[in-house]
Order: sequence, then C-alpha cells, then structure tokens
Amino acid sequence: MNIRKLRLFDTENALSSEDRDEFEKDYARLIQSPAFRRLQGKSQVFGAGTGDYYRTRLTHSLEVSQIAREVARRLGKTYPFLRKKEHPGLMMDPEVVECAALAHDFGHPPFGHKGEEVLNAILRERHGLAYEGNAQNFRILMFLEKRAGSERGLDLTAAVLLAINKYPVSIEEPGRLKGVYGMEWEGIQQLRDVWGMPERIATLEAQLMDLSDDIAYSTHDIEDGMRAGKIQMNPIFFEDERLVDNVVQEIVDDAGNSGVRWDEVDRKSMVRRVLSDYCRQWEEIYLQCGREASRARREIKARWVGKFANQVGIIDDAEIGWKRVTFVRDGAEDLDLLRTMEILKKLAWVTMIKDVRVQRLQKRNEIIVRRLWDSFSDVDTGRLILPPDWIESYRQHKDKWPWERMVADYIAGMTDAYAEKVYSELFVSRTGTIYERD
Repeated sequence: MNIRKLRLFDTENALSSEDRDEFEKDYARLIQSPAFRRLQGKSQVFGAGTGDYYRTRLTHSLEVSQIAREVARRLGKTYPFLRKKEHPGLMMDPEVVECAALAHDFGHPPFGHKGEEVLNAILRERHGLAYEGNAQNFRILMFLEKRAGSERGLDLTAAVLLAINKYPVSIEEPGRLKGVYGMEWEGIQQLRDVWGMPERIATLEAQLMDLSDDIAYSTHDIEDGMRAGKIQMNPIFFEDERLVDNVVQEIVDDAGNSGVRWDEVDRKSMVRRVLSDYCRQWEEIYLQCGREASRARREIKARWVGKFANQVGIIDDAEIGWKRVTFVRDGAEDLDLLRTMEILKKLAWVTMIKDVRVQRLQKRNEIIVRRLWDSFSDVDTGRLILPPDWIESYRQHKDKWPWERMVADYIAGMTDAYAEKVYSELFVSRTGTIYERD
C-alpha cells in the first residue's frame, strides 16, 4: 500500500476502482462537491455578487491552485532530494498541491473573515467552543460532505488531506487559535503517525499551498483594489503618511509576522520604499501598455506573481529539524522578499477591508450572522426551521458534538446570498409563497 494514497475509510480503494490515479479521483471529488460550488457565492474581499470582475473564494482558489501546481513542477525539477522520495512528507506532487489549494478555503463561512470572526466570537463566548476556517475545512472534507461509497466526507487520500493541513495541531489544545477540531484531528493524527511526521510540522506540500495562498492574496486582491478605485495608482496616494502608518501598524499588530524578523529592519522606511517602488513600476507598465489601465493592472499583477513564484525554494531549517518552503535567494531565505509580500498584503487590507464602506457592509454582515444564530441556537425552535436532513444528522450524531456545532456548520455552509435570503425570510416583510424552493 502506498501510504500517500491511503484513505481513512476505503483503505483498499475498493469503492473507487476506475482506471484513474488516486489523486485524480481526489480532484474529481473536490470539484464535483457542493462545497466547491458554494465558493462561487462566498466573498473574497468584495461581497460575492458585487460585480463580474471581482474575485470570489472560487476564483481565488483556482488561482492559488494554478500557482501551487506550477511551482511544484519547478521545484520537482530543481531539488534532487524530492525525486528520491525519502519521506512521504518530503515530496512535491503537483496534483496533490493542486487539490489542496482547491480545498483550502472550503471552511470559510459567508461574508469572508467577518463571518469567521463572528461565529468564533459567538461560540467562544457562549459555549466555550471555537470556529476556525482551517478547522472547518476538515469538518467538511471528513464528515459534512457526502459522496457515494464513502462512510464519511469525501475520504480523500492522506497526501491531499495532509497538504491541506497547514496547522498540524488540535485546536482544542490550550491557547490554540488555529488547528483542527478534535474529532477530525484523530484521523489526521492517525495519518501523520503512519507517515512518521514530526510533531507540529507541516508537509512540504502543505507549506507550498500556504505560500501560494499568500502570493495570490498579495497580488490578486490588489488588482481588485485597483479596479474598485480603493488603491489609487498615483504617487500622492502611495506617499500619504496615513497610508504608510496604517500599513506599519498592521505589521506591528500581526503576531504571525515574527518569522520574517521585522525587528532587524526599519519598518516605516521599508514600507515607504516598497510602496514607492510599486507605484514607480506601475507608471512604467502603464506607459508600456499604451495608458490602458485594464492591461496595466493585469500586467503588474502577472509580474509580481512571477517574481514571487520564481523565488520559491526549499531550505533546511535547523531550528525545526525539517525542510521549509519559502522564498530563497543564493541558497538562503529571502527575508526581504517575504517582508515585501507582507507589505503588499497589508496594503490590500488597509485600503479595502478598512475602507469605511466595506466596514459598514461588514457591520451589516455581522448583524445577519448574529441574528441567524439567535434564530437557530435554541434546540426546540431551531429544529422547526432548520432543514430536516440537518436535524436527522444531528439526531444520529448528537453523542459526538453539541447542537451549537451543528448550527455553526449550517450557517458556515451558506453562501453570502443564501445567508441574506434566510435572514430576509425570518426578519424582513416579503411577498411570495411558501412553495419557493431553497
């Protein structure tokens, strides 16, 4: 048995005997799943349905998968140790990272990060539970999704499940904000034990998926911001001290940034330099594209994706005793490029997410999620207005998790539009008949 292609339930692959590779089957299971289709209706930055141009979770996931697949192919040709296949966690299969990237955002609820933030706050404050998008990925993939011949979930291969698992810990450990819910962690831990994975270390494929996600976020979301007019492509905008200070403050506030050693550089000077260089590059590209803004936006995005993707490499990390996927220059980690990417991510955040109109929209979204929760959270009334199949599933499995987890699952699975529809049915006067289908 190839332990990279091991499945937790169909261990002999007896229920999927078609003449296809196991990773090809995983790909098919993912793109044909309802969870994948629902990504088209979930926000990336701007609300899903805002316009035909802007990215949704679906288009973002497709773009991440393309970056991850191509980088994996290049790394496989660049690093001889990958071809030796010395350890299942030290391999780089393009099909595996492509599948992982397609599934990496399944667990995001409606309304983007705001929806995740609200659900987590409700569960923690009222019930001592957590909601976290990465953990919800595994709840969907390993239980909530259904497919013919699978006891639970999509029953993906070990390689794909572990490539999605960028936080290989149980979220139920004290102090953990990200990880995997306890029930799904049992299965993930089982696979990691079979592989002999070091504790708390992600596979190379999971590391590449995570870095590809950052590359997409720091380039594609800025393109959306330009198109929406939130990022104005002129020196006055990029040299504004308020913008510089806001980006710096986001860097200071982000506890996950410690790995790029910001204490070794003058943050403000570097932010100014990166923003100035970006604006100068735009002006050059804009002229090269005949002053056609649409072409220039696509060109600057493509150049930055290429710049980041071509610098991805693998180093030995003595501190963790494992190999690490990161930006590499002259055989060492390229901290300058990592910091540059973080600055561009913060630029997207402060110009779009912190925009007053986006904040008003997010406040509205928070109200929707909280009122939906209040409507469903009481068992006696909730069971009357939740779909019957959800009630039956809860009845069968209520010894494993509480009602509140099921309610969180239901709300998290909604698209933006469906959440608004259910909210309207409960709280807004409307015309129509009871026979309108969901």
